[in-house]
Formats: sequence, structure tokens, C-alpha cells
Amino acid sequence: MKDFNYYAPTEVVFGEESEEQVARLVKKYGGTKVLVHYGGNSAVRSGLLEKVYKLLDQGNIAHVSLGGVVPNPRLSLAKEGIELCRKEGVDFILAVGGGSVIDSAKCIAYGVDFKGDVWDIYLGKAEPTCMLPIAAVLTIPAAGSEMSEASVITNEDGDVKLGYSNNMARPKFAIMNPRRTFTLPPYQTAAGVTDMIMHTMERYFTKDDDMDLTTDLAEAVMRRMKTAVFDVLKNPEDYRQRAQIMWGGSIAHNGLTGCGVHDDWATHQLEHELSGMFDVTHGAGLAAIWPSWARYVMHENLSRFVRFAVNVMDVPNDFSNPEGTALKGIEAMERFYHAIGMPINIKELIGRDVTDAEIKEMTRKCSRDFTRTCGCLKVLKAEDMEAIYRMARH
Repeated sequence: MKDFNYYAPTEVVFGEESEEQVARLVKKYGGTKVLVHYGGNSAVRSGLLEKVYKLLDQGNIAHVSLGGVVPNPRLSLAKEGIELCRKEGVDFILAVGGGSVIDSAKCIAYGVDFKGDVWDIYLGKAEPTCMLPIAAVLTIPAAGSEMSEASVITNEDGDVKLGYSNNMARPKFAIMNPRRTFTLPPYQTAAGVTDMIMHTMERYFTKDDDMDLTTDLAEAVMRRMKTAVFDVLKNPEDYRQRAQIMWGGSIAHNGLTGCGVHDDWATHQLEHELSGMFDVTHGAGLAAIWPSWARYVMHENLSRFVRFAVNVMDVPNDFSNPEGTALKGIEAMERFYHAIGMPINIKELIGRDVTDAEIKEMTRKCSRDFTRTCGCLKVLKAEDMEAIYRMARH
């Protein structure tokens, strides 16, 4: 069992009228001039942005805005936000959107008072000592960035996607209204649930078998998300199940399901190169990589894969053949991905065969020019990364 500190300071305001509290909360956490950061037209069409502006105005809180965040958020827009905040004297950032918007907001918040290039933080060349406070009005449950310490940014120069984690980046508050997710397209809903299940699996597949309560919590999250996603795909305005998913995304990535265990994150690292190179949806990329990773590493803790098969995927336990049970669990997960419209290999993800040259380039980037490993259940060297990419081709 791993010793741990659990830190989750974000104030969660959850419910149908939760956004009504935005001005009060900004004031509570010291904001006097706010950058409202958002993505595309959906925040505008839904009326949410107009409502946020109105509430800030009613609270006498000055604000400026910056839109244009896209999936796999871009460094160039974050740098634009940094300059805007400096010019306007912004002291608080409010992200209105999903994980990409929140991650972009975190990058901006790091950069405003940082003296160098904010990209150096993500490269591991520098550590920030302070950042602007941020908060989130969540519209897309998936990444869990609304309660996590993590952010991921894509540098268009070389299509490099890197993550950075620091507890300073945990949002001061997160406003969550499940009704704001009713209009999410089915694909986005499914990819989001895939991401939150994967956040749980990155912590679940570990060599630590003695933190039983954490394992029980992780299994409960995965089972509940599996059930809820089918219900909302059938009925997009199912408030009860939309609420399960919205809260599930936060629970999956606020650290709770990783207490007392050594987490892995190899699938995420491998996927970052997929979405960096092909600009695919992150959750779909995870679905395309995970089955191959699972088959490659399952013998590092076969009993954990058996437990997953039985307790999460409802596979009968063949006690005489644990490997067979584990493989059936992986196959059941593949059927689940297909049932919700997710790919299970790279060909399904990008619509063509990935080339040998592309595999080698993703391996080079994932290994940082062959200088680093990733993963914990099985520590992956560059040759392991390449082998998994090849397994995941089709």
C-alpha cells in the first residue's frame, strides 16, 4: 500500500440553478477582473455565455473574454490569453466549457506572471511559483479537469502534446449543471465517458492489491458510468443519468480513486501522441489504445485483470483459466466501446492504416527521443511503446 496525501480543495456547486452563483463565487475567491475563456459556438448558442456575462455584470465584476478553444487545446491560443490578461489586468480566469477549455485556462493562469516561455513548464524545464486563480463552469463532463491538478496542451510546432500537473492548478470552484449537457452529441458523450472510465483504470491497474476500499470505489465508478452512458444515449435529457456522468467525471480524476496505489498513465501517454499527430478526440484515442496495452501488460498483475473482468465487465470467473478470464474481460471492454460508438484500434480511429513511419514517430515523441519510460504496472521502454502501437494498428 502506498502512503498518500489526498488534496481536493475545489468547491463544487452542483445542480440545476448552480450557475446563478457564479458572481458570488468569483468574489469569494478574490476575483475583481475576470477572463471568461470558452470554446466554440455552442456556449454562445446555448445562451450560457450571455448568462454568465449578465451575472458578472450584476455582481459588478469586470470581465473580458477569449474564445476559440478547440479539442486538444493549442499553445498559441493560451499565449494569446496570457498577453490579454497582462494587458487588461485580469486577476481571475473563468473557464466556461469542458476539459480543453479548463486546460487552456490553466496554461494561461501559469503564464501570466511567469517570466519565461510557458511551454517550458510543460517541457519540465521550469516550475511555476504562482498562478492566477481559475474556476470552471462545466459544460462537457469528461476530462475531470474541473477538480484535478492536471492540464494538457498541444504545441502546434511539431504537433507535440504534453501534460503538466501542479496542485496550484486545482480550480477554486466548479459549477456543474447537468442540464447543460443535454445537447451534447452522442459521440462526444461516449468519448467523455470513455475518458473518465480510463482515468479510473489508469489508477485501478496497479501492482497494489491491498487498498481494498479504493479498489471498490474505482469499480463502482466504472460500473456506474457504463450503465449511465447507455441511458443517456437513449434519452439525452435523462437528468438523473446526466448527473451521474457529470459527477463521475470529477470523481474519476480528483484523486479519490488513486488513494493508496501507484497509478500507471501509460495509455494516456501513448494516446497523447495519437491525438497530437492526428488531432483525434482524446477519449476515442484512449479506446483505440487500451485493449492493446491491456493484452501487452496483463501478466504483470493477472489477478487484477481477472478482478476487472468479473467485477466490472460481468465475465464469469473460470477459476481453472485466469488468463482466459482476463482476456474475456478485455474483449468485453472492446464490445462496450463498440456499443457506444468508440473505436478499438487505430485504423478504426483515423479511418486508415497507420504507417510504419508514423508509428516510429509516435514512439520517438512518447519516449522523448528515447530518453524516458512511461507506465508503472509495466514500465514501458521505447521498444514496448512501439510494440503496443503496432498491436493497436487494426
